[in-house]
Amino acid sequence: MKQQRGFTLIEVMIVVVIVGILATIALPNYTDYVTRGRIPEATSNLASMRVQMEQFYQDNRTYAGATACATPPTGQYFTFSCSALSATAYTLQALGTGSMAGFTYTIDQNNAKVSTISASGWTGNPTCWVTKKGGLC
Repeated sequence: MKQQRGFTLIEVMIVVVIVGILATIALPNYTDYVTRGRIPEATSNLASMRVQMEQFYQDNRTYAGATACATPPTGQYFTFSCSALSATAYTLQALGTGSMAGFTYTIDQNNAKVSTISASGWTGNPTCWVTKKGGLC
């Protein structure tokens, strides 16, 4: 009698079902992981800009004309800007682009951090920078 080699169709289908179940669980988790990995670009650049703004204020006693606003950093997933710039106040903003569209982080002269997020499954927070799903800081 000849010995058979290989897999039966049932065995192959069982493996396909198992791979499908694992992919259904892993893909959303991986997507969230990638998104969380892109958020530090916004938060670290905003923190750096804030330090530059405060250094400028210490030297000039005004925020107007600050170099951090004249040359904001360039990011791959966020665009950075200054608004409400006056002698005693400023607001720095990181606006998500591309795959990070819907994510907006801001900070002002009082170090008030705000997250405005309209991405699916993510929630913003008016008191901190959200770095995890569900509005967690």
